[in-house]
Amino acid sequence: MDSESLKIFCSVAAELSITHAATRLGRAPSNVTTRIQQLEADIGTELFVRTGKRMALSTAGERFLDYARRLLALESEARHVVTGGREGGTLRVGSMESTAASRLPSLLAGYHARYPTTRLELITGPSRPLLEQVRTGRLDCAFVALPPSFAGASALGELGLAAAPAWREDLRLLLPASESAVCRAADVRTRSLAAFPLGCVYRSIAEDVLGVAGSTEWKVQEMASYHAMIACVAAGSCVTLLPASVLKLQSVPTAMKALPAGRADTLLVWREGYDVPAFRHLLDQLGEAGK
Repeated sequence: MDSESLKIFCSVAAELSITHAATRLGRAPSNVTTRIQQLEADIGTELFVRTGKRMALSTAGERFLDYARRLLALESEARHVVTGGREGGTLRVGSMESTAASRLPSLLAGYHARYPTTRLELITGPSRPLLEQVRTGRLDCAFVALPPSFAGASALGELGLAAAPAWREDLRLLLPASESAVCRAADVRTRSLAAFPLGCVYRSIAEDVLGVAGSTEWKVQEMASYHAMIACVAAGSCVTLLPASVLKLQSVPTAMKALPAGRADTLLVWREGYDVPAFRHLLDQLGEAGK
């Protein structure tokens, strides 16, 4: 097993096609097939299930894929550390959708201008899954919000994580035009909440503010973007909660009212002991942005 075999395996796993993976890698399909067969022989099990021309990851292949990605990331990290950052390396960053939309463009643009040889990989998702991906090493760091029930730094420490403050977000409860006279969350009559899937801290905050938990009246419509949520609010079918910084980026009809709904801190979290040049540069960039 070597890093080149792992890269080929990850490419085939992503494409689920020898031909497409070969094109992506700039190799002959026969070479890719041989390397996969050699890797399977080395490990002692099939990594792919082949049915005619179709391929799918086997159960063993699904498990191995996570390890393969982590091994490649670890190799990149090692090269980056021992060269003192001369090799740009790769930094795998996770982020909430809201942060990616409103906060990261300027931060990451500044980072890239300073460190153009470092490859930044950005993945978005709800805070809870992002925390787990940082803990398990699938991500190097992530911008997340912690739920009110989370015991702060002590709980992060129990997970082997460290954190630094990034931004404080003012939250807004966005209401349809039919609720324009409403001044308190308790007076909202609409009984449908548009939100990201479970694991999103802003969803948890919205449910607390609106008293959704334990109510048989409320319905939660899970969506994949703030654009969709705002469209549903505009259509009069639901309410949603989002950061004011995201709301400023959207074109929202003036008839839609936005009520203050508290604040939430965005943190940058990472594994304790993770100290590579690319990550230190991001911490420095974040610190300068906050000045």
